[in-house]
Amino acid sequence: MDLALIPNGVQRCSLKAFVPWLLLWLLIVAWGLLSAFLVLFKGLNQTNMNHYFAFGLWIVFDLSVIALGAGAFFTGFLTYIIGKEELTAIINAAVVIGFICYSAAIAMLGIDIGQPLRGWFIFWHANVHSMLTEVSFCITVYLGVLTIEYLPLILSNRKLNEVREFNIFGSNLHHAVALFAAAGTFLSFFHQGSLGGMFGVLFARPFAFREGFSIWPWTFFLFILSSIAAGPSFTLLCVWIVQKVTGKELVKRSVFTMLAKISGWLLATYVILKIVDTISWVYGVVPRAGLSFMDFYEGTYGVWLIIAEIGIFGIIPAIILITPRLRERNGLLITGALMNITGIVLNRFVFTIQTLAVPVMPFDKFMSYFPTWQEWGIAIGSIGYGILVFSLSYRYLPLFPQEAELNPVTVLGKAVTDSGVVKRG
Repeated sequence: MDLALIPNGVQRCSLKAFVPWLLLWLLIVAWGLLSAFLVLFKGLNQTNMNHYFAFGLWIVFDLSVIALGAGAFFTGFLTYIIGKEELTAIINAAVVIGFICYSAAIAMLGIDIGQPLRGWFIFWHANVHSMLTEVSFCITVYLGVLTIEYLPLILSNRKLNEVREFNIFGSNLHHAVALFAAAGTFLSFFHQGSLGGMFGVLFARPFAFREGFSIWPWTFFLFILSSIAAGPSFTLLCVWIVQKVTGKELVKRSVFTMLAKISGWLLATYVILKIVDTISWVYGVVPRAGLSFMDFYEGTYGVWLIIAEIGIFGIIPAIILITPRLRERNGLLITGALMNITGIVLNRFVFTIQTLAVPVMPFDKFMSYFPTWQEWGIAIGSIGYGILVFSLSYRYLPLFPQEAELNPVTVLGKAVTDSGVVKRG
């Protein structure tokens, strides 16, 4: 029965091999569910968050997965709006990755607010003066958009597609995907920016505060740019990992090259603007606050963070990804993508945690924060959830249109394509 659900023209591992793989990640999800239960039942005293650190590990994860999930909307934008047809080979995987990122983010937010049953207050009693209101609306609606984009893929499952109603509905929905991709682009651009803008308007926190254009601080634009720079790299890395785990070639090398090139030039632009922004902050915001640069860096949150974020995980991967000779080497390509992702995650960590660690009163001192095992459980549990969803999607859905062509099934010593035609050569 399991084999009857697998897409035509491709091969999958046996169920005996697949079930232990699922059990591994189910155990991690169970850790996350146990942690979530303790937090919801006993309260946020199960965490190390306090009056200083109102934001913690979950928000770092939230901002990071939302940024990395930008690969979904940006790949959709490039495919359906700009017309980069080469990316159709990876768009399905990008949608699934985006769905995983946004659904995990919303699940963590539901736990983070402490009383998820009152989560609807965000929409019914909206604080129209808060950027987080716009973020809440946009990420919720965009998750709906991703679900709609994911649905035709689910309905294309071999067995579900045999049901006439599902076939017709999925086919009609598939033709409207470009419209939803455009809507997703609009929603994502704004909520990515507002997440950065939220920090930029914190005038009582000189570490995060920025000047800007009209009502938007520079962090609004930098968060958008960093997201669309990291998103394609994350999609590239996820697909490369799947190829290594399965031992199959799922997309042509040219697709990886295109994603790396796009990601590299966007990252290079971001790094240049980030350096300009940092210099402007050092000679503008900092002295007006009566402080010096080193007043914001101490102990755990030392200068090494800014060197790592901009220098090591910014400039270096940008050079690797924009240089044809370097990105053509598989090892450097994956290293550049991984460093790009690491730099953006580090940026979100700095804005979330270091902003709150820096003292703002003369009698305050540098604070430090380390998550409890419950916080780690929920965060890592979301990773387990993501791997489960992607594993099931890969096994039972036609995620990669080029897979059958690149990995012809062998029957009686002959390579056979998806259509059953013998492949010569």
